[in-house]
Amino acid sequence: MAKVLGLGCRECGAKYDKAPIHVCELCFGPLEVLYDFDAGPKITRERILDGPLTMWRYADLLPLDGEPTVGRQVGYTPLIRAEKLGKALGLRELWVKNDAVNHPTLSFKDRVVAVAISKAREFGFDIVGCASTGNLANSVAAHAAEGGFEAYIFIPHDLEQGKIVGTLIYGAHVLSVQGNYDEVNRLCSEVAGKYGWGLANVNLRPFYGDGSKTFGYEIAEQLGWKAPQHIVCPSAGGSLVTKIYKSLQEFSKLGLIDGVPTKMYVAQATGCAPISTMVKTGAEIMKPVRPNTIAKSIAIGNPADGYYAAEACRKSGGWAEDVTDEEVVEGISLLARTEGIFTETAGGVTVAVTRKLIEQGRIPKDESVVICITGNGMKTIDAVIGKIGETIPIMPSLASLETALAAHGRTHAPATNKPELKALASVA
Repeated sequence: MAKVLGLGCRECGAKYDKAPIHVCELCFGPLEVLYDFDAGPKITRERILDGPLTMWRYADLLPLDGEPTVGRQVGYTPLIRAEKLGKALGLRELWVKNDAVNHPTLSFKDRVVAVAISKAREFGFDIVGCASTGNLANSVAAHAAEGGFEAYIFIPHDLEQGKIVGTLIYGAHVLSVQGNYDEVNRLCSEVAGKYGWGLANVNLRPFYGDGSKTFGYEIAEQLGWKAPQHIVCPSAGGSLVTKIYKSLQEFSKLGLIDGVPTKMYVAQATGCAPISTMVKTGAEIMKPVRPNTIAKSIAIGNPADGYYAAEACRKSGGWAEDVTDEEVVEGISLLARTEGIFTETAGGVTVAVTRKLIEQGRIPKDESVVICITGNGMKTIDAVIGKIGETIPIMPSLASLETALAAHGRTHAPATNKPELKALASVA
């Protein structure tokens, strides 16, 4: 594996040893993992292709000292050519990276948690946890159960029931905090300092974040070892969009792909759009907001990596946009109707923002586009109940069915034009 040199501050450049820390002591900037990719075996396409069909085919590029101890089946989710959705949006080449089917908890968070909890084992923690808007809670609880850790999960009090159940089922201690995510996260920072627990997105954050790189590695590999021209990514804390962009840069430096023409786009809900607002106004300082949106999985009003997400958009030549809750629901429905993929609210944000970017002319209709679907819609059904149609009640008879069909403007003659159906009709 590539040698992990230690940690470095993204602001002042101060260096630190490998340790469960995430903030620079000198300037309070965020820390990231530093690598020497020349220290280990030469990283080639062939070496990656010989690896398992999971995110661990990229183990040489991840921050573990040994083999993963949890999450061995995570990753390598489908990259789907979305022809019907592309036609609806007017795009020639549209792809959907579908982490709604990731193992084991149906979101991209399984990637970051598999790294974070494996790293927690290397650091000697026996208690792990996180602050979460839902998907991370599910994943930390599941991987903690797999690894035999005790888990403490901190969530906002108004989280969707599907995500609460999807955390409790694994036996984790779930603390429902009377506050929004940003208040939950502040509490977790205090918890990590006082109790010394391994919190995935607090003191393990530098290692946790690099698990997201595998999302981008897979896109490039699955496209035939090339980077797309545009990637639209939902943003909560802001880490995913920065790590996808970083992953493509790493692949390019290693000679695995020929350059990175990719423009990165941040997708947010209008009710919680601090990164989008920062990009659209040209601001250099992000203004925190109080979330008010159905897209709770990305409702972080003061994102830890918000500045860096905005920087990735600007540096790549991309942009950021936000959409209303009504547009979010339509985005969920459109993806489901066209591609048979049921995404949670974050995916609805991504689809709707992609449509808006196309309408604005920011994404040309004849270039390659990848949209990131990061979670499964079965977790957030409350967001669409009552907004996507109703069942049609009938009695258990053909007469009742035909009455219902007629009421909806549909009439159907008996299908006896096929020989096998005529034979069945004559037997009846």
